[in-house]
Amino acid sequence: MSLKQKRKLKQIILVICILLLALLYIYPIFLMCINAVKPFGEVVVDVIKLPSTVEWGNFTYVMEKMQYGKLFLNNVEITVIGIIGIVVISSLTAYILDRKKNRYTKIAKTIITMPMLIPFQTIMISLLKVMTTIHFSGSKVGLGIQYWGFGIPMATFIFYNFMKTIPKEIDESACIDGAGTFKTYSLVIFPLLKSVTFTVIVIDVMWIWNDFLLPLLMVNGSNDTKTLVLAAYSFVGQFNTQWHYAMASMVLAVLPSVIIFIFLQKYIVEGVVAGAVKG
Repeated sequence: MSLKQKRKLKQIILVICILLLALLYIYPIFLMCINAVKPFGEVVVDVIKLPSTVEWGNFTYVMEKMQYGKLFLNNVEITVIGIIGIVVISSLTAYILDRKKNRYTKIAKTIITMPMLIPFQTIMISLLKVMTTIHFSGSKVGLGIQYWGFGIPMATFIFYNFMKTIPKEIDESACIDGAGTFKTYSLVIFPLLKSVTFTVIVIDVMWIWNDFLLPLLMVNGSNDTKTLVLAAYSFVGQFNTQWHYAMASMVLAVLPSVIIFIFLQKYIVEGVVAGAVKG
């Protein structure tokens, strides 16, 4: 076998492995979708079998029961608050850490990015106590702000690595024109962060929109603060689980974030490779 044939064989094996791995992730989503349009009896009998009749009424019932429109707006509000804070604070922090390098900023960079290594489960009880004390629990605004603490370390790390590829001469030119640090950041540097900003936005939207554990801890059972994923969980009971409605509600809960990912996924690749290309 020639060297060219060996390389081609390796590529084929690699593609097959990737496809098998993709199917491993897609299969549970496929089961969720087909069971979302089944009658309850068919779900109980066989979750793998395709539906004999498609029950679109499952979605109608779920949307009315969970007040989908209201909860959708709750998710939008929480996600927007979280994303704005994460993007603004982390990009500005990364700019200062890169442009004002000294021993203090090196220490600050370590402290800011260190929370990425701490599992949420280890601090969730103490976090709940603190948030309850300062009245941030049971609030959509409070929940959105809490995502800053968990999203900023990773976003700062991403922005910082990209920031190093932007020439410092741009800052010097802005300074000559009379721009201060914040004006240089907001009017000159931040527009150059478009691709990596979209990357951060897409990743964090997928995370915040579909998060379950933090909303479960922090918001109450009222529809004024409940998220879509929490509402979907309400169809799962200790003694009686309405599986067809639970699956339908999960499809409705994750669908908006999937649509956002489909339309913006190219920016993830651009943001990830931009630093390597420019560097």
